Amino acid sequence: MKRLSGWDAVLLYSETPSVHMHTLKLAVIELDGLGGATFGVEELRKVIHGRLYKLDPFRYELVDIPFKFHHPMWRENAEVDLDYHVRSVRVEAPGGRRELDEAVGRIASTPLSRDRPLWEMYLIEGLAGGRIAVLGKIHHALADGVASANLLARGMDLQDGPQADRDSYATDPAPSRGELVRTAFNDHLRQIGRIPDVMRYTAAGMRRVRRSGQKLSPELTRPFTPPPSFMNHQVDATRRFATATLSLDEVKSTGKALGATINDMVLALAAGALRKLLLRYDGHAEHPLLASVPVSFDFSRDRISGNRFTGVLVAIPVELDDPLERVRAAHEAAVIGKESNNLLGPELVSRWSAYFPPAPAEALFRWLGTKDGQNKIMNLPISNVPGPRERARVGGALVTEIFSVGPLTVGSGLNITVWSYVDQINISVLSDGRTLKDPHELSGAMLDEFAEIRRAAGLPAEFSVVDTAMPNVD
Repeated sequence: MKRLSGWDAVLLYSETPSVHMHTLKLAVIELDGLGGATFGVEELRKVIHGRLYKLDPFRYELVDIPFKFHHPMWRENAEVDLDYHVRSVRVEAPGGRRELDEAVGRIASTPLSRDRPLWEMYLIEGLAGGRIAVLGKIHHALADGVASANLLARGMDLQDGPQADRDSYATDPAPSRGELVRTAFNDHLRQIGRIPDVMRYTAAGMRRVRRSGQKLSPELTRPFTPPPSFMNHQVDATRRFATATLSLDEVKSTGKALGATINDMVLALAAGALRKLLLRYDGHAEHPLLASVPVSFDFSRDRISGNRFTGVLVAIPVELDDPLERVRAAHEAAVIGKESNNLLGPELVSRWSAYFPPAPAEALFRWLGTKDGQNKIMNLPISNVPGPRERARVGGALVTEIFSVGPLTVGSGLNITVWSYVDQINISVLSDGRTLKDPHELSGAMLDEFAEIRRAAGLPAEFSVVDTAMPNVD
């Protein structure tokens, strides 16, 4: 048994009937390397079963504390019913990227059951070219982006050394009510003992802010007032999903020519694409949007669970008409956001979240989920996560693409997540049903923005097709 951290618990409490807090990991797989052998749902269950002993979070079962007077706990070695957790679906013909994305959206539209370990996996069949896809649906309370990437490495053939499978794994009995109460009481005492350290950490951050010559980001020093937009409203339960792929080398080389990092380029692509949609749906794009950009403060390769990140508030320069100005402004905004976050202390929110009382926190998020207003902290989350640099395999079959996207949040109907994989920049867009009828509007606009940036920089506007990836949606 182990206690959810405060940050893990907040991600659990923030789930409502229409705000589902699972993340999605999608791997497209080429079956040619299997020499004609089949790979169906039973084969996938066999692969997962043989690796459950090292996929620890897949065996975690949520256990609530009586009277909710402390954060829940994970029963670490619960029984896993793979007939339930590992399922099969088939996409509609012709089985291209659009059909795959639509299937993922339908799967994402239902929440995970809390009566079982908080994950599901889907074998998606019927893709063009004899490919299949494997979709992992994992609750954010289990793992952040870094932990998910490390967990992915364990589940696929990415780790160094031989990949041994096992036929069995340990299970533990469910805890008694008395045990839960005793451990919660003891943990409360430990939390109280940590309050002086949290106060010192907070005070040190405030001193750094006062002494620093750097100014805090204006988005942090003014009241939380992100501009209203078409994406900010009461989120519904429907999820729509879209993907697109760019060449990692071309994104790198374009950024290098402009003095921008990959992260700057991701923010600039998002800025240009969101500007187009703001003009289309709101009729104006006069003020920068406010994005929460997750930044990890624990990059340990051994960490496969938990959330060790902070959301850095970054201004997204949608108000600028010139694409090169958007790149420059995105770079400056990212620098300011990171500096502001480091001044305050990257673990500030995470440490204080340990003291959120469970029942009131759940009630607050349920109430917020019923309000038809905008998110008062941000317009949307935008993530950029470095993914695997080596080709992955599942049961010997080559993984050609990997996509990932985080959840929608209260009052925010869009999420943009970018994962790099070997030679690819893989863009994922998640929308609710009210925000976009077709989220390929946004993923396609990001591709168009990349062409505009290259054209403005004096580079060929045409960019390469990534041979290993499915064709982008026109």
